[in-house]
Amino acid sequence: MRILRLPEVKATLGHSADETVYGAIRAGMFTAGVAIGQRAKGWPDYEVQAIAAARIAGYTTEQIKTLVKQLHAKRYELAPMIQPPAVQPQTGPKWSANALAA
Repeated sequence: MRILRLPEVKATLGHSADETVYGAIRAGMFTAGVAIGQRAKGWPDYEVQAIAAARIAGYTTEQIKTLVKQLHAKRYELAPMIQPPAVQPQTGPKWSANALAA
């Protein structure tokens, strides 16, 4: 999986202006970018390819909006796969406040 920056996204989709991509995001026709820095955004390559393929296949506006929602949901499905396992709290000796007062 790669993260594509805006110039590569525009080239893949055949757009020349940044605003075309951002307008599509506002309209629900393209996925929102993911943060790759404090001010930088990028898009997973599989999302860009899926939307391009949907356009080529002649998907309707509503079908593309549904696809965009599915792609956003997939981000959450992938997250557990790439996150390290949760750190388990270490267990220490059992004690209570009453034991300390004694």
